[in-house]
Amino acid sequence: MSSGIDSPVAAYIMAEAGAEIVLLHMDNTPYEDGRSLENVMELAERLRQATGQDMPLYSASHGPSQTRIGETCETRYQCVMCKRTMQRTAKELAVRMGCSGVVMGDSLGQVASQTLRNIRAENIGLEFPVLRPLIGYDKLEIEEIAKSIGTYEISIRPAVGCTMVPKGPVTEAEIPKIKAFDVSSDICAMVSASADSAVRIS
Repeated sequence: MSSGIDSPVAAYIMAEAGAEIVLLHMDNTPYEDGRSLENVMELAERLRQATGQDMPLYSASHGPSQTRIGETCETRYQCVMCKRTMQRTAKELAVRMGCSGVVMGDSLGQVASQTLRNIRAENIGLEFPVLRPLIGYDKLEIEEIAKSIGTYEISIRPAVGCTMVPKGPVTEAEIPKIKAFDVSSDICAMVSASADSAVRIS
């Protein structure tokens, strides 16, 4: 879960559908400021109030993965490889905790990493359920839900977003390149290190 608008809404919708939710924040330090984590902790508490669930919140280190991706992959693939690494880390933790799937806040076409081609590339070889309850929602619909559950005002607070987002990110990722970047970045090592770093913070 990021400090943005979408992922808390996705967690809320899945909780309302009956899923038991475990929250995972990917700590992007040093490519974001500390306000994001503060906001995430407040969002988690608001979700607990809105759903009645415990929703344990974990944080895993993602900054070193971002650095490695930047050093070993084509610049315009940074966002796709970032999402790919985060989803694989979430899968690894899900397996360790006995969870049955990963929930993402993707809304189709909203940003470069959420085009259909890029979503496909991000999931190649994952072999684990990834649920996207907001995939057909537009931004206004998502914002309305966020306002109704009390997360919107927290999500729009000023904070430094990801500073690794490239100019002109790829919107139609090529599968052979994704597979090559998996090798050049040693994605398995990145994922293992990130998953090992995860700690419960609330």
